[in-house]
Amino acid sequence: MNPTIYLDCNATTPVMPAALAAAQQAMGALFGNPSSTHATGLQARQLVDAVRARAVRVLGAGEGDVLFTSGATEGIQTAVLSALCGVRERQARGEPVGKLLVYGATEHKAVPESLAHWNRVLGLQLELQVLAVERSGRHDLAALRALAPQAALVCTMAANNETGVVSDLAGIEAVLQDLAPQAYWLVDCVQALGKLPLQLAQTRIDYAPFSGHKLYAPKGIGLLYVRPGAPFTPLLAGGGQEDGLRSGTENMVGIAALGAVLQALEEGDSFSSHTQMLQFRELLVQSLRAAWPEIIFNADLDDALPTTLNFSVPGLPSSAVVDALGIVGVHVSAGSACSAKKVAPSYVLQAMGVPDAQAASAVRLSFGALADAAFIDTACARIARCGAALQARAAAAKALRCGPPLEADQTMHLLPKQLADFLQQHPNAVLVDVREPHEHAAEPQPLGCGHTALNVPLGRLDTHLPHWLATPSVPLLFVCRSGQRSQRAVHTLRQLGYAQAWQMVGEGAI
Repeated sequence: MNPTIYLDCNATTPVMPAALAAAQQAMGALFGNPSSTHATGLQARQLVDAVRARAVRVLGAGEGDVLFTSGATEGIQTAVLSALCGVRERQARGEPVGKLLVYGATEHKAVPESLAHWNRVLGLQLELQVLAVERSGRHDLAALRALAPQAALVCTMAANNETGVVSDLAGIEAVLQDLAPQAYWLVDCVQALGKLPLQLAQTRIDYAPFSGHKLYAPKGIGLLYVRPGAPFTPLLAGGGQEDGLRSGTENMVGIAALGAVLQALEEGDSFSSHTQMLQFRELLVQSLRAAWPEIIFNADLDDALPTTLNFSVPGLPSSAVVDALGIVGVHVSAGSACSAKKVAPSYVLQAMGVPDAQAASAVRLSFGALADAAFIDTACARIARCGAALQARAAAAKALRCGPPLEADQTMHLLPKQLADFLQQHPNAVLVDVREPHEHAAEPQPLGCGHTALNVPLGRLDTHLPHWLATPSVPLLFVCRSGQRSQRAVHTLRQLGYAQAWQMVGEGAI
């Protein structure tokens, strides 16, 4: 199989070469502690300051603070803690504050978990309130208008990690400006970096966390934007690094790598443009529709990031699509990486009103801003191969169940005395025993010559077809007891264009 086509960039991305080089330099020549006052430390401090200044420019942060974190979860925790401490201080001063902690129904689980945790720890006894989303996945602004007057903190996303749906931040801001002057506003911007224009200082956003590993930096580095005047309480206290906003020796390796990514964003010559990403997405959409004509896209493409597709194939569980694409070297996910092990349908799609069966079969495909035309062309070709294999599986299942009587075909036959020569000529051949499991268990080596066969009962042959059809150069030799089942297996594969399929016949065959 050729190199993997990785299409799960909303979960994480590889580290881009420039970021890797910057990280290696930080571990080598720039190894100093930024808090040291000698030349080695000052070199490190210069790097930290330069990356922070670049982050301020890329994010449009203006006079706001930008601090380095370990990632989005820490950024969300810090923002929630800061906002709730601000609420508590207002309460102590007798100022009017809301009683609701409002969060979007499709938010990453880190948001409601953080709200519940710090609300409990601080003893605020505020009420957590889910903000509904429309079928499009965008926040219900009418529902927000009803909640806003009582909101102490409102948490929304810039773009959803599962569906790619881009929030109407301007609409949310207008509601908050009119009806919730007292409310703080946290916007999860993890999926926005490198995909959406950001001018944070021109908005009412109080807190915006980012995560480096979603855009070609290593894991363990992130950013948090804090609007001027927004309350701030450090999550980590200690040596006073980050001007006292976040203690702990700076992650120089992560900061240097993130700086290389931010430089690429600022210079604009490394990443695909928005127009190019839209073109790439359209090619992927066409290939998916050709592979599965009945496909359903779970979010309107006009409302979504150009790098994200969330779809369902009726009649196929998400695991079947993910596994089939995996066979041809295409890696996608059945949802967010944080919840992929859970059996329940996606809570994001359920919040959007997607039927449970459709939500349970959802697959997320997401590419990165470093994708180029050759990468997308290869991805489309493999998706086509996967679709053909699954269609062949369905056709084979039907043929195996109700195929017409077969006529003998000498080109399909191999005599037992020919086996040794056959295996010498085809050392990568796979022997497949299509008997039932109990027959195989009674005699696991059916050829009488010491060769173990893979047991795939004829009724389950279709489950192996996608893998075999993806590797058509591997010779397959089928055996059974009467020869009828192995003949049916070989005939089916030959009909599907798999030329290297034979059956064992004659005396000595099982």
